[in-house]
Amino acid sequence: MDRDRALRLVYDAIDVVNRQLPASRRLAKSLDTVIIGPSGSLDSLGLINFVITLEERVTDVLTVPVELLDSTALIEEESPFRTVDTLTRFLETLDGPAAADAEDAEAQP
Repeated sequence: MDRDRALRLVYDAIDVVNRQLPASRRLAKSLDTVIIGPSGSLDSLGLINFVITLEERVTDVLTVPVELLDSTALIEEESPFRTVDTLTRFLETLDGPAAADAEDAEAQP
């Protein structure tokens, strides 16, 4: 997945979750925004809502089911969920039939 698409998906999920949060806890749409960690503003329910929303968006784009969480994704020091930037870089590594089709279309004259 290309970086722009990955970042748009993260920002879309932020928009959805922000509608459910008080103004003081909303996530900024910035690469430096902390998603999880000591300075993160999401509680456990907010984090689950964010992840589910993002999984749905990514699944729609890749046209295959995607699970972004595993047993260590949130507790690892190098978790992809630390910031918007680390999450975007993680999404860039995901691939699916839609991504392969787009690459094939770009390669054809």
